[in-house]
Amino acid sequence: MAQQLGIPRAMSYHNFYPFWYGFFNFLGIEIVLSDFTTKQTMSKGAAFVVSETCLPIKIYVGHVLNLLDKGVDKIFVPSLQSVAHKIYNCSKIRGLPDLIRNVLKKDFTMIEPTLDKSEKGHGLYDFLMDAVAPFNITDKELIKKASKEGWKVMNNFQVMTRSGLPHKEALKNALADKVVISNNNKSYPIKIAVVGHAYNLFDERVSMKIFDKLDALDVQSVTAENLTFEQTTEGIMSLGSNIYWANEHEMTGAAGHFIQDNSIDGVITITAFGCGPDSLMIEKIARFAKQYSKPHLNLTVDEQTGEAGFVTRIEAFVDMLYRKKCVNIMKNVDITEEENFKPNVQNIETQSQKIYKGV
Repeated sequence: MAQQLGIPRAMSYHNFYPFWYGFFNFLGIEIVLSDFTTKQTMSKGAAFVVSETCLPIKIYVGHVLNLLDKGVDKIFVPSLQSVAHKIYNCSKIRGLPDLIRNVLKKDFTMIEPTLDKSEKGHGLYDFLMDAVAPFNITDKELIKKASKEGWKVMNNFQVMTRSGLPHKEALKNALADKVVISNNNKSYPIKIAVVGHAYNLFDERVSMKIFDKLDALDVQSVTAENLTFEQTTEGIMSLGSNIYWANEHEMTGAAGHFIQDNSIDGVITITAFGCGPDSLMIEKIARFAKQYSKPHLNLTVDEQTGEAGFVTRIEAFVDMLYRKKCVNIMKNVDITEEENFKPNVQNIETQSQKIYKGV
């Protein structure tokens, strides 16, 4: 019988699961995922930590509890200190194993390798060797081969997301060892960049299925996953910022790029209440968006966030973008060409009316 490893469907899962899947499966280790986030996941996790703890950590604790309820006795809780030299994660992510150990007095084995590229002896292969040591796997060559398999799955996933394939579809295809390039040729009247950490955007309980809601409003959405590393790096530099936080590429980097992109009509950021790094990054993003006159909506979430208010703000923002685009089109239309533009304007007005009426 294959040895099992529980992986919480939270935090780093949303960034790195394709790699973990390829790596551990190559070594014959069966992965057991926690269930998707529910209100109960949040409530159970929140009961074990102080109220000031940010929502993603509360959710993470809830997912660990879910794995324990499934009877999993080995759970993967990595300490991701630094992903590049002097590029750090926030203290809660860095100290995640210590936090779990101290708040959950449960009998289980915590697999807690440390990745710290700012220190010697904590590089990727050291990290991977520590991750599989509890399974009595010590063959360095075998671990390197497993790493290559992990990168293969991860690279396939990134090829698909950068082609425009939605995160959920890209993940499903990558795990099935398939590469499907997006061929969505649908024309959308409005295009919005949704910016945030992967664990806030792609946990559908946290983001309230924002991508489905935008699609229902006939809005095309794009995220940092659709960009290259070079594009997000340039985005960070355009904000006059030096890279310090490990997840700046998916926040300030993506925002910096999208705000300057004329095809983007507006930017929505999703942040967790009480997140220190987010509060600093959002301030920069808001100022940069104002400088470029790019409409910006920030949605802050916690375990008390209700879907009704969340949806109302999204609909109002999209409605404003439709009206703004309609006005801009009419301003730039020559009277002799006005008839040719009427269908386009009418389409935008129709969408705006649907939002207003709640259709």
